[in-house]
Amino acid sequence: MRPSHQLPLLGLLLFSLIPGQRCQICEVSKEDYSSLKPLVNTMVYSSYTKGIQDANILLTLRLVGIHNQSLEQQLTQQIKQDVRKRVSEVTSGQLALVILALGACKNPDEVFIRDAHLVSKLGEKFKAEIENMETHNGNPLTNYYQLSLTLLALCLFDGNYSIPDVTYYFTPENKNYYFDDQFSVDTGAMAVLALTCVNRSIESEKIKAGTEDSNKIHNYTKKLVEKILSMKTDGLFGNKFSTGEAMQALFVSSNYYKNKQNCQETLRTVLQEVSQGAFHLPIAAAQILPALMGKTYLDVNKNSSCTHSPVKFNISTEEAVTVTPTVSPANISVKYSVRINETLDSANITVKNGSVFLDVMKEAQKQNEAAFRFTAEDRPWGPYITSVQGIRANTDDRTYWKLLSDGQPLTQGAGSYVVKNGEYLEGFLGGAVVTNPPAKAGDTGSIPAPGRFHMPQSN
Repeated sequence: MRPSHQLPLLGLLLFSLIPGQRCQICEVSKEDYSSLKPLVNTMVYSSYTKGIQDANILLTLRLVGIHNQSLEQQLTQQIKQDVRKRVSEVTSGQLALVILALGACKNPDEVFIRDAHLVSKLGEKFKAEIENMETHNGNPLTNYYQLSLTLLALCLFDGNYSIPDVTYYFTPENKNYYFDDQFSVDTGAMAVLALTCVNRSIESEKIKAGTEDSNKIHNYTKKLVEKILSMKTDGLFGNKFSTGEAMQALFVSSNYYKNKQNCQETLRTVLQEVSQGAFHLPIAAAQILPALMGKTYLDVNKNSSCTHSPVKFNISTEEAVTVTPTVSPANISVKYSVRINETLDSANITVKNGSVFLDVMKEAQKQNEAAFRFTAEDRPWGPYITSVQGIRANTDDRTYWKLLSDGQPLTQGAGSYVVKNGEYLEGFLGGAVVTNPPAKAGDTGSIPAPGRFHMPQSN
């Protein structure tokens, strides 16, 4: 077993960036901020009751400078209450998001972070992730998205972590960056942000590390950025849900956005998705908005007061205009199968037109509970499939439930993907990949982008 070494982080240089390290930011012009109103409205007017799960919303509001005092107070209170009740139960990535959200700018919440010893507890969770990898074939307790998010928070908030662990586990060839042999864009992007933070701390001599360690981390970042760029299609990196974090990674570590044509292509595609309602979930809006406003998670500054957005959003309270739907069949038929190893159970399912994948699963379960029974949990990205036929995803074995439409992974969650007449839908138990991994993950059937808070997701 490789020995673990802990090095204290003495601080972080946040805004005095090394020349050439940060390229030109690709962001929506202030004149076009009105195009971001749907994202802002989604975040401000949604109902929040999930406590820790809503930390991403608070983080984005503070990071981009959108101040809504009542919403901030509500989110802050719920998050703190949730942390007090179950801090030992939450995952490393969830606690990292809580610290980033509560500590995003100088405010009274820093007292809570200190008194609750959240940073030291996060360090313990990071250590537990490393120990699990040492005893379970390189697999963390959660996934590499959460591991990277944890390292980022420890770096930004003066936590303890091991440089040898960083150089050993964050190599771009690590299997955990891949799901089904496909590079996970938002997992890689979060790693780029974390590694950039660590390298800035080394270069500013805030932490001790050798030149060889610094060079390794720099090369890791460069290779991960190349992988992210290789996943670009029609302006998106991976898919629309992983593009925001990919943009953040490219902002801080590549020269990509010096090519304004590429920048404009990405903005054009993302804003078109915004106008079509693709980011209708608060968590999705929260993850795309920082990049569109030129912000990254490295801009979190615990020592400066919260800033205000340079443009005042006219947040709408108007109800959406009702559109008369075109005439369509009341019911549709699809074929649904569950595949486990060599066993395949199939059924023809009839559901109402406009039904989502989850509705098909429910109807199939009514027809044949033995073959199609499943369990799900409510998560920020929507219903999360936890088991099928009593078989649960297993982080240590890197197995997970994956949902397909006509042979292709879903680009939306099971509770969001609207099925079509005649479609072939399938759920199967994905296995660990031998080579080195839909959001932000484990049950790709529930989450539309890689990495995030389940093991695993797909791009």
